[in-house]
Amino acid sequence: MSLVASHRNRELAVLEQLQVGADTLAQELLASGGAVTGAVVLPTCNRFEVYVETEDPTAARRAVVDAIARASALEPSTVEQALVPFEDDDAVQHLLAVTSGLESMVVGEREISGQVRRAHHEAQRRHEISPRLDRLFQSALRTSRVVASSTGLGTSGRSVVSVALDLADTSVDWDGARVLLIGTGALAETAVGTLHGRGARVDSVFSPSGRAPEFALRHGIEAVELDGLELAVREADIVFACSGGESVVLTPALVANARHGLEAPLTLIDLALHRDIAPGVGDLRGVTVIGLDDVGAHAPGESVGAIEAARAIVAHAVARFGDGETARSLDPAVVALREHVFGLLEREVARIRPGAGAPQEAVDRADDVEQALRRFAKTLLHTPTVRAREHAQAGEATQYLEAIRALYGIDVAVPDDACPAPQIDAETAERD
Repeated sequence: MSLVASHRNRELAVLEQLQVGADTLAQELLASGGAVTGAVVLPTCNRFEVYVETEDPTAARRAVVDAIARASALEPSTVEQALVPFEDDDAVQHLLAVTSGLESMVVGEREISGQVRRAHHEAQRRHEISPRLDRLFQSALRTSRVVASSTGLGTSGRSVVSVALDLADTSVDWDGARVLLIGTGALAETAVGTLHGRGARVDSVFSPSGRAPEFALRHGIEAVELDGLELAVREADIVFACSGGESVVLTPALVANARHGLEAPLTLIDLALHRDIAPGVGDLRGVTVIGLDDVGAHAPGESVGAIEAARAIVAHAVARFGDGETARSLDPAVVALREHVFGLLEREVARIRPGAGAPQEAVDRADDVEQALRRFAKTLLHTPTVRAREHAQAGEATQYLEAIRALYGIDVAVPDDACPAPQIDAETAERD
């Protein structure tokens, strides 16, 4: 089961509030000894998602909502309304699509797979992940690699970072520009290479969490302490902020003091969901602030063909993930049927989704339709899946296969040109 809030259906300010206490959420859910037996929390700059292993989805959802409400001081009803629930195949499909960049603010961006990997590793390190959740996240990461290698999705190299830097072109002379980083996570790692590629010079890094020395050593730059932050801002042409902490780092007073007597422009890029840069800083003379809302408004699209190819791969991977209930002799038939239904589902979901900048009413309406379609697909597949087990146990596999061909017009064998299934299978074999 997963509970999801993202830039697609919630304001960034709401996502920011939900993430308060994200670092300890999984630990709290497991320590309660209730319905949750495993948990992975995925907070990024434009989404907040919680994946849980549970036998009681209703009780698990209540536990997640209550824990977030306590940490964020939001009303439980507000938290519950903000989080969209996904169960079973829907939860599998969502994580695989997210990890492959299909749900990103910049569709196809590769940064999200690194953020998913980091959340997975963190849950493993803290012993918070269950075996089934572990298998799910491994499947998502494998699928994202197949999408990256088999489709044109993301080949433009566009990402949240690159779009933000494009927006900064009007206020920055990149050649030799001095950069201060705030944050040491996946976005900061990506930013270093991207900034160097534009001719900028990353001089220093500050981390509210205290991780700056390690990051600085790895990249050969200076680590800034809190008492040196004002001077570092004064010496910078660009501040790239993406710490993901829970408090503001740069206030109007700090930036104003840092710029006292200076005429040179300063560009601040804030990609932290919990904003690193306080409102009001952009009102200072000579200061330009670029935030996630700006990136979302200018995010480029991807080709329809690449997106359709990626969704076909995701549909195939969801079908192969399965739930382990069918007898082995009929697994290929069930996989083929599931892939057929999920492929149709993904095409319909893509058709109804509103474009970037659509009004909230249109987004909510599309979400409701998508949920209804996914419920319908789950209902449609339930009986054929149960019948597969019954026929296999009765030694009637041949009759089942003939019925699948006659009713749905699909063959058990998945055509090689329909989806790179061998690549997914090869990835799986390498891991197992």
